[in-house]
Amino acid sequence: MNDFGFRSAADGRRRRMRGPRFQPLRRALKVPVWADLGIRLGAALGLVFLVVMIHWWDRDGLVDNLDGEVSFLDVVYFTMISITTTGFGDIAPISDRARLVEAVIVTPIRFAVIFIFVGAAYDFIIRRSWEKWRMARIQEKLSDHVVVLGFGVSGSEAVAELIERGTDPHCIVVMDTRQERLAEAEALGCNVMAADATRDDSLMAVRITEASTVLVSAGRDDASILIVLTVRHLAPNVPISVVVRAEDNELLARQAGADNVINPVRFTGLLLAGSARGTHIADYMADLASFSGRVHLVERPVLPEEIGGSLDALASGGRGVRVYRDGEALGFWEAGCQKLQAGDIVVEILPTVEKESDMDERGDQASSRNTAPMPR
Repeated sequence: MNDFGFRSAADGRRRRMRGPRFQPLRRALKVPVWADLGIRLGAALGLVFLVVMIHWWDRDGLVDNLDGEVSFLDVVYFTMISITTTGFGDIAPISDRARLVEAVIVTPIRFAVIFIFVGAAYDFIIRRSWEKWRMARIQEKLSDHVVVLGFGVSGSEAVAELIERGTDPHCIVVMDTRQERLAEAEALGCNVMAADATRDDSLMAVRITEASTVLVSAGRDDASILIVLTVRHLAPNVPISVVVRAEDNELLARQAGADNVINPVRFTGLLLAGSARGTHIADYMADLASFSGRVHLVERPVLPEEIGGSLDALASGGRGVRVYRDGEALGFWEAGCQKLQAGDIVVEILPTVEKESDMDERGDQASSRNTAPMPR
């Protein structure tokens, strides 16, 4: 079943008359609401129980002005009115030790319990209302962000790869209709919205016209193509990449307005075909596609200092493999790549910068090999 269902024109007009059918943009909380509330209530009850035990231990220092006997129920009652600073005066501390306990031990606990409940009220009413207002302001000012429409297998892998390549998760907006998928995106730190991406108002809510790029992976080709049509209608200049699984739909996706059409079935076939010609071809192709490999592909405009030079002598030190000029692809062996021009788009292979932890690990391994005793 597709992630985003189709809507008839009449049904769409009726829904738009009722207002937007999406939840506001949200971002994951560090601690779940139920866990935060449970911790606070547990701490408050623990402190109250501690005061009850202290009063029960020092019950001889208390006096009941009604019957003269202090029972366990009286201790619980006195604890509650003492912590809440009600103080009816029917039970009171009379000994010096009981008064000292009230002043030195019970009073700080009283303030702690009050602060817990005041803090809970702040977090669950004031702070969360403020967070909702703040996210609404962020939503209004979204710009140069990545919009991911559909968080299935392809969408989630794309988001993970973007984060691996250095994209701030707060600059990624994920839209899907399934709450379990949105929870996964929230856990990564992304902004999420539960909405139907085939609707204009849903896309306008994430400021689709201000996005740097849009990634579409709705789970079904028909839904993905409809989303591409909707996005292109609202944002004529925003780059759109879409996943389609049927070869016949690739042309339809491009006609709908997609700049990049990715067919995972075809890519898998390429990897399989490559593996038939050699054991390392598929491995290298997968390495190029992922930022976690030793090398990765980079597409960028030609630099001013590279204009007039050859594709073999890029300022970045990478290996240039292709140049796009006026919509035409030029291979590194062609004469046009021997003199780069302004406006060219360069595709190059760069080595992936190793993390310090990986370099240290490799260094430790090399050191252990160098210091290992020679076999006799």
